[in-house]
Amino acid sequence: MRKESFDFLERYLNNASPTGFEKEGQKLWLEYLKPYIDEYFVDTYGTVVGVINPEAKYKVVIEAHADEISYFVNYITKEGYIYLRRNGGSDALVAPSKRVNIHTDKGIVKAVFGWPAIHVRKVEQDKAPTIETIYLDCGAASQKEVEDMGIHVGSVVTFEDEFMVMNEKFYVGRALDNRVGGFMIAEVARMLKENGKTLPFGLYIVNAVQEEIGLRGAEMVAHRINPNVAIITDVTHDTQSPMYEKKTAGDLHCGKGPVITYGPAVQNNLRDLIIKTAQETDIPFQRAAATRATGTDTDAFAYSGSGVASALISLPLKYMHTTVETVHAEDVDNVTKLIYETLLRIEDGHDFRYFS
Repeated sequence: MRKESFDFLERYLNNASPTGFEKEGQKLWLEYLKPYIDEYFVDTYGTVVGVINPEAKYKVVIEAHADEISYFVNYITKEGYIYLRRNGGSDALVAPSKRVNIHTDKGIVKAVFGWPAIHVRKVEQDKAPTIETIYLDCGAASQKEVEDMGIHVGSVVTFEDEFMVMNEKFYVGRALDNRVGGFMIAEVARMLKENGKTLPFGLYIVNAVQEEIGLRGAEMVAHRINPNVAIITDVTHDTQSPMYEKKTAGDLHCGKGPVITYGPAVQNNLRDLIIKTAQETDIPFQRAAATRATGTDTDAFAYSGSGVASALISLPLKYMHTTVETVHAEDVDNVTKLIYETLLRIEDGHDFRYFS
């Protein structure tokens, strides 16, 4: 990876972008993307779309989502402890002893998830942490002191863990789900520009908000763009670490390439074009099967309007919805390359229907 791209990836991942409050991350992303697009627009809730060839009638989307899981302040005790509600799929199990940032109008307030010491617990009676039992300590001794810091019900809380490289080949941090996807589609736009590629259609590079609470940003922007084709990238579970059951979770590996999904929302002819592209360009890939839905923005695009030919290219990831989400650097490169090469094989007016 070139240094400029790596530096952007690090800045982008370290910036907080909680669901519903993605603004600052979206600004970072757009500034990186601007040199490689013709125009852009931002919708009411913060989804950002960069456009190449905006006058073209045939429209192709490449998409990722920008938001990360987080918490809301829900209750402040008279002693100054803070209880929370989830914003997205936050996992109480990973919270105790973690450091957090509470976002206020006065700036960031530092806090920690407290937890009673092992010495004072009856360990044999321990229960897993839940949203009802985890709490924040911001160093205050009263509700008033908490509120004087600018903290109130509805203040957003994010983990402060930041990006690192592990063993020279793994990227580790919070919110790789799915800001690494936003990074990859921005890199596709860069590669098209720097390689002098002219596409015969309009390309819409979409970084959508609010995926973590039900694909909401994708739902909104799909109706606005009304595309013909959508290629979505998100993360999926690496199933090699302990506690995965491959019979149900599949057999997927970090480092073995992009994951191409089969399922009702995935348009078969578009998926087959992606597979053929991978085979022709020697990009390693893996396969996964979805059931009723993919659980990604693919579903929102596929079923929007009169139906959009949609497919999902996923990045294998370890430890989803923790502060140590982990992906392989080669997979990041190969997902980017596969999207890029697939775009070069889509024609103006490409008809993906099964028959006519």
